[in-house]
Amino acid sequence: MLAEIKGLNEECGIFGIWGHEEAATLTYYGLHSLQHRGQEGAGIVVGGNGTLQFHKGLGLVTEVFSRGELEKLTGMAAIGHVRYSTAGGGGYANVQPLLFRSQGGSLALAHNGNLVNADELRFRLEQQGSIFQTTSDTEVLAHLIKRSGEPILKERIKEALTHLRGAFAFLILTETEMYIALDPHGFRPLSLGRLGEAYVVASETCAFDVIGATYEREVEPGELIMINKQGIRSERFAPRVSRSICSMEYIYFARPDSNVDGINIHTARKNLGKQLAFEAPVEADVVTGVPDSSISVAIGYAEATGIPYELGLIKNRYVGRTFIQPSQALREQGVKMKLSPVRGVVAGKRVVMVDDSIVRGTTSKRIVRMLREAGATEVHVRISSPPITHPCFYGIDTSTKDELIAARHTIEEIRQLIEADSLAFLSQEGLLQAIGRSNDSKNCGQCLACFTGQYPTRIGGEHVGACVQTSWSEY
Repeated sequence: MLAEIKGLNEECGIFGIWGHEEAATLTYYGLHSLQHRGQEGAGIVVGGNGTLQFHKGLGLVTEVFSRGELEKLTGMAAIGHVRYSTAGGGGYANVQPLLFRSQGGSLALAHNGNLVNADELRFRLEQQGSIFQTTSDTEVLAHLIKRSGEPILKERIKEALTHLRGAFAFLILTETEMYIALDPHGFRPLSLGRLGEAYVVASETCAFDVIGATYEREVEPGELIMINKQGIRSERFAPRVSRSICSMEYIYFARPDSNVDGINIHTARKNLGKQLAFEAPVEADVVTGVPDSSISVAIGYAEATGIPYELGLIKNRYVGRTFIQPSQALREQGVKMKLSPVRGVVAGKRVVMVDDSIVRGTTSKRIVRMLREAGATEVHVRISSPPITHPCFYGIDTSTKDELIAARHTIEEIRQLIEADSLAFLSQEGLLQAIGRSNDSKNCGQCLACFTGQYPTRIGGEHVGACVQTSWSEY
């Protein structure tokens, strides 16, 4: 993905399997298919043979597991994680799964999302004597579980989860059990599958396809699933509330071959393109999408308008992730190394450049300039999401309004800043209609907070602009 230059990065992807003798290897392949969700670090914890073994490191999955580490991880159960750091920052210590050992047994945690009350919880826990080993918000859950007064682990986990606020999809592995939990709003996708007699869970269904597993169902918001040698059980740790699945999963994050809550991502993005064509048509000669997430959208836009779709931009998949950019000139060169215009396609043409979002605007400006330098006579930019005007606190790295160009400028001002001939964003109504989730709630069960500022949960002491004083019991 173009995460380094596009400005939106999702926190991570998780994968787990219970009841397969090749658990570690299958987890490796599952994580490889989820690599687009995080490229900073990866790790696997394996259990099921009376102990927990682990290996993790900084880098891509293929880099972390490149020297025979998988052969040393033996067991019938495993959980894995690919990370992009938001809360807590980067570094080896924060790479997951996190593994904790105590006299009562070992426990490993893998987490996708972001806890908006992590700082408050950490402060309270440290006052009570907890000592944290990482700066990750994920570690908070381990301390809450340890401090719970419930007599059995399942009840301790349920009680601990009730203190958390925000977005979380958790996998928990012990020597004898695996637990799966999704926050009450269901911000992040999480699916359950089967591979023969084994159970599989993953952030996206594309991971099932890679290992030959079959999709069973979505993990429900507020659900806790327990798997052990006796089978699988499901309970609720929180009452049902209106779902608020992240809209950016459909727009940008998920792979086109995944299904999120029953909706195919490629199909949803094509529909976004068709709706965008209906709302913002333009006379042009060629339509092109910014790889990779916008390709499906551009195809839909082209189909709806009758303007030919062409590969006007090519992505270089072999550029290092840690390209040093100490100056503006080298930052410009970094974009050119990652994206190249196809001169034979765009030269002398009026081009519609379709993209999924504009965050800071710098990348859009560079791409527009590249297309003009390649000979495009006009560049019309079409965006398959509404303007991002508010920060995300649920696992995407836009934490302040100052980072967001649409929070500070009108659409016309943005058009001038990115040097496009025209600019249009998809409407909020068009977004919901195109994705087509069947839900009776006003937002169709999607989180629209980055477009509206209406957050489904309290952010610190605030909820939808109203100050709310919170107490320890409310966490």
